[in-house]
Amino acid sequence: MYSSATLSRYIGRQFLFWFVLLLAILLGIIFLLDTVELLRRASNKPSVTFGIVLHMAFLKLPEIGQQIFPFVIMFAGMFTFWRLTRSNELVVARAVGISAWQFLAPVLIVALLIGAVRVMVVNPIGAVFIARYDQMENRYLKLRNSSMDVSRTGLWLRQSDDDGRYFIHAEAVQMQTMQLTNVTVFLFGDDESVYRGRVDAPRAVLHGGRWELHDAVIYKPQGDPQMAPIYTVPTEFDMAAIEESYAPPETISFWDLPRFMQVLERSGFPATRHRMHYNALLAQPLLFCSMVLFAAAFSLRMPRRGGTLIMVSAGIVTGFVVFMLTDIIRTFGLSETIPVAMAAWMPAGITLLLGTAVLLHLEDG
Repeated sequence: MYSSATLSRYIGRQFLFWFVLLLAILLGIIFLLDTVELLRRASNKPSVTFGIVLHMAFLKLPEIGQQIFPFVIMFAGMFTFWRLTRSNELVVARAVGISAWQFLAPVLIVALLIGAVRVMVVNPIGAVFIARYDQMENRYLKLRNSSMDVSRTGLWLRQSDDDGRYFIHAEAVQMQTMQLTNVTVFLFGDDESVYRGRVDAPRAVLHGGRWELHDAVIYKPQGDPQMAPIYTVPTEFDMAAIEESYAPPETISFWDLPRFMQVLERSGFPATRHRMHYNALLAQPLLFCSMVLFAAAFSLRMPRRGGTLIMVSAGIVTGFVVFMLTDIIRTFGLSETIPVAMAAWMPAGITLLLGTAVLLHLEDG
């Protein structure tokens, strides 16, 4: 019993070491590539300094790092089992009666723990970072003057033009007709300290680059309220921009996603993307375990010559197939062709079953 526990700790530490090392190497490469790309995008913007570019590349790093976690898990498992096989440590373990499933157990446990940490700790941190990155990207690279926020009180739009700044609040939105209900528009000058008035309307419709407020009541700082059948407010938003502007799921913490989905649906927005992202996060530990099974299938029985090339090639092909499978199934889920929960859990379930079947065939078949 003591020997088995010692062996399990040893294998688990080996896997964790290779995971951390490979993740650090890949994150360093990604950071350099992102920095170069951001420098290219900022080349014609004198206000964007090298420090800002480095800051943005750093903020984007946790989000990209989360996307490569499954592949790092698989390659870390492959290198762990390959080194243990090359050094005959697993050969000795098999000789004393320890099966492949027994020395796979600590690696699966570590993969599950990494999945839990990725969902419950890394994701909330990455959400804060990527939200800040989006703000800096809109400010420095996209030069956007408009923004949107969805809260419990409804929808808030902020926009500006040559005439001043506008803050638009609506209790709900109908996405099919792009109609806002119970609308309030706060009017400011170029300086937000200059208040120019307020406009209330029971509804507003997006039409031809402007909001048309029907049966509007205009309140000025001085004078009596005025009625207007239609009051127009210019806008840069269209239907696609509004759908893309409210907080993407990557910018919201795992712990806040359920509440935010309720807010979206109550405001009239679809929450399909966010529900898909939430279920995909829950399925991550299962996906990590399936990557470990594939790693074991590739690296436990390696030929003496050419084994490394075969192992790396098999891992790359498997990673590509898993990525394509996940992307295709997720597309079906986002279009609601299949249920969202099924689309989110199916890639992890399929890869887990395939990895188990391959390993059973190699070890027990």
